[in-house]
Amino acid sequence: MTILDNPVWAALSGPQAEFAETKGRAARFTAGVSPFHGLADAADPGAWNDLAALTGDGGPVLLPAGPDDPPAGWAVTSLNRGVQLVGSAVRPEADPEAIPLTRDDVPEMLDLVALTRPGPFGPRTVELGRYLGIRRDGKLVAMAGERMRLTGFTEVSAVCTDPAYRGHGFAGRLVSAVAAGIAERGETPFLHAAIGNTNAIRLYEKLGFSVRRPVNFHQYGRPQA
Repeated sequence: MTILDNPVWAALSGPQAEFAETKGRAARFTAGVSPFHGLADAADPGAWNDLAALTGDGGPVLLPAGPDDPPAGWAVTSLNRGVQLVGSAVRPEADPEAIPLTRDDVPEMLDLVALTRPGPFGPRTVELGRYLGIRRDGKLVAMAGERMRLTGFTEVSAVCTDPAYRGHGFAGRLVSAVAAGIAERGETPFLHAAIGNTNAIRLYEKLGFSVRRPVNFHQYGRPQA
């Protein structure tokens, strides 16, 4: 097993510990940053007990790469199947039109996410790393950025384009530009895609990413007290 097999725990127990809420061998991102949870070892019943204590507020428990058969008392309430891709052969390329996005841009970023649904993105997600966007006539029409950061790897995420502006290659340009910033730090980009999003997977493979493994994104119901 490598850190890419358990990215949430690797991020929250490592480079992104400042965003972690931790209980023993369970952790989650601070509210508003990301809804993801992580376990040091999903095969350890004690880690699940820690997760139950951590999530006593009753919020959703989203666990990437979690088991289909969780311990007794837990139940899978939703499941999204995906793949993890690693960009070992990506050719990073800066883009003069890709502008940095900041907290001031969050309302527009949230609007674009609501329109395109690229995956979880909250009001504080922008704090996790570098986000870039492309504007047309002042309007934010495409973006991509960095989400989970592990030792030696950074995830490219929130890749999305307003449907009215698709077909211009914005997604590929932004992924390459985000990857350029990751490469400057001596890290390797990786990302996740829904298994049914074949167009996105083909684009990522064209850019130099390769499918590493399937990854299932589970939401669990907590044991009842």
